[in-house]
Amino acid sequence: INAEYMGNVIMRVDFNVPIKNGVIQDDFRIKSALPTINKVVSSGGRLILISHLGRPKETGYEADLSLKIVGEHLGNLMGKPVAFAADCMNAGAEVSGLRNGDVLLLENLRFYPHEGSKDEAQRMEMATKLSSYADLYVSDAFGTAHRD
Repeated sequence: INAEYMGNVIMRVDFNVPIKNGVIQDDFRIKSALPTINKVVSSGGRLILISHLGRPKETGYEADLSLKIVGEHLGNLMGKPVAFAADCMNAGAEVSGLRNGDVLLLENLRFYPHEGSKDEAQRMEMATKLSSYADLYVSDAFGTAHRD
């Protein structure tokens, strides 16, 4: 990433980490994303992170598969707060509140049927919404890049 002004950057990360009883068991995937995250933040970008966690039923919120705990852990690793948007399809207020160098993690994409839908229109609805939040897209999630 090499830009004088990035604006809002949406980054797909692989935060699909094992969690047991509310405790992250292995944070390798989170730590692996830190160099890219830190580059955007140190360059003044307003960073919006998107990921999935586990295999929810795509019928809505499931507390044990929420990314909120991951955002808190990321904030501890970064030494700064990471904001959290509980509804990735309606995160406009949280996104518009970002300042240069801020980080916002959106809730688990797989809580929505759009993310894994076979229906192209439904997938495009989600893609259009998420892309409306940002000026740049960065993929830092090799584990999800090989899938349809």
